[in-house]
Amino acid sequence: MKTFPWGIWIKATRPKSLSAGGLPIIIGSVLAYKDVAIDWPLALCALLGAVLVQIGANLANDYYDFVKGADTSERIGERRLAQSGLVPPKAVKRAAGLVFTIAMLPGFYILWRGGWAFALVGALAVIFGVLYTAGPYPLAYIGLGDPFILAFFGPLAVCGVYYLQTGHVTMEVFIAGLAMGLMAVAMNSVNNLRDIDEDRKSGKRTLAVRFGRGLVRAEYISCLLVATLAIPIYLGVTMGNLWFLLPPVAVFGVGHRAISAMLWREDGPTLNAALATTGKLILVFGATFSLGFLLQ
Repeated sequence: MKTFPWGIWIKATRPKSLSAGGLPIIIGSVLAYKDVAIDWPLALCALLGAVLVQIGANLANDYYDFVKGADTSERIGERRLAQSGLVPPKAVKRAAGLVFTIAMLPGFYILWRGGWAFALVGALAVIFGVLYTAGPYPLAYIGLGDPFILAFFGPLAVCGVYYLQTGHVTMEVFIAGLAMGLMAVAMNSVNNLRDIDEDRKSGKRTLAVRFGRGLVRAEYISCLLVATLAIPIYLGVTMGNLWFLLPPVAVFGVGHRAISAMLWREDGPTLNAALATTGKLILVFGATFSLGFLLQ
């Protein structure tokens, strides 16, 4: 009797990247808790829904990148299910559809409590998550992947879950969302730098392919500086809260090797490690950033 290959499917969800989708929901819920009160069922459903949609999008991207020839045997990143032949491509596509379907379960509760506007946001997240690599003009293939990531993993997620629980949005919440979106863009820039040669061959016109390695390196550093230094300092000054000095210190302590790799290295193994470390940076930043708000 064959056992189900849980290991390869878990890797296919790209667990190192899931912090980018889950933490904005946590940040928005922390802000709601600080300002009014937290609605635990809503917060948990939003978190579950966001992570499931991200997993579904990752599986869809696995399938469509393979179909479009962006993932080949020359891939230097972690193996993908369809590209590696570990799973039939059609099975990967069906798995993506299944995960999106499961994501509707917490979505129904959010719809019941929040109204049709949140159903529209959820539907757009799924649609654009698929269109990131699918369709005649995939976002990632025409250089629009980063704006999508900034919006959906940043202000839309943080402000959305905050509004869901409080009925309003503040500038402070929007700025917090912007910080989280910039961290997600930083993670994507590592991926784009690592895959630049393969993407160029396949016609995947990411910002790295369009404008070169120098720009994507500058993008990475700029996103980190604004998200983990400029925004916490701004909030610390305007709110009179020294706890916001924690994020830049913690992020630099954890991420200096990833920053160095992005500045000077181009080999696959080093950039794979930098990608994993950037995922940890998002966790560290999210934790210390939340603490700053909670200790206000």
